[in-house]
Amino acid sequence: MTVKAFIFDLDGVLTDTAEFHFIAWQATAHHLGLEFTREDNEALKGVDRVGSLQLILDKGKLTVSEEQFEQLLADKNKHYLELINDINPGNLFPGVLDCFAVLKAKGIKIGLASASKNAAFVVDKLGIADLFDFIGDAASVANSKPAPDIFLSVAQGLGLAPEDCLGVEDAVAGVSAIKAAAMYAVGIGEKSVLTQADIVFPTTGEMDVQQLLS
Repeated sequence: MTVKAFIFDLDGVLTDTAEFHFIAWQATAHHLGLEFTREDNEALKGVDRVGSLQLILDKGKLTVSEEQFEQLLADKNKHYLELINDINPGNLFPGVLDCFAVLKAKGIKIGLASASKNAAFVVDKLGIADLFDFIGDAASVANSKPAPDIFLSVAQGLGLAPEDCLGVEDAVAGVSAIKAAAMYAVGIGEKSVLTQADIVFPTTGEMDVQQLLS
């Protein structure tokens, strides 16, 4: 395998907006009269907005109209955007800029494959938007993670075959998506959790780029 591109997830890999998602989803659940714990939030990791709301409704055995469903999504997103409005380059995880610098120096392309429809807004606030060769749009793919659609879309956007790309994820659903796309999977987190990953590093800052390229 010759690695020609690194395709990164956003949340939990480059920065952490999980707390903001938790607060916004908890408010949505409370509006529906449901409890929503941090354990419940873990189940939404790597899942897109529509899927996350459906999981919350299923947990509470609730059914809402299509109009109510769309309004709940809009309200949650508005709340989340208000919470992340002050995010800045200081919210990048340690080691991200160093990693990107090494990849750029070696001519390795950099892609973004996030389940979030706000990904472009977040990377712009983080000050790294211009470092990506292609940013995937979660709204433009038919199926969310663990389906491979977003990773395949980014590979196509980079002009590369999936097998020439390496994916970096912190969520089980994300790692499954990378493997389904026939890419090498790098996990960020716990080996005992990310069992499908080809290799796992505790944090993005501890990811050994030289080792991965060799």
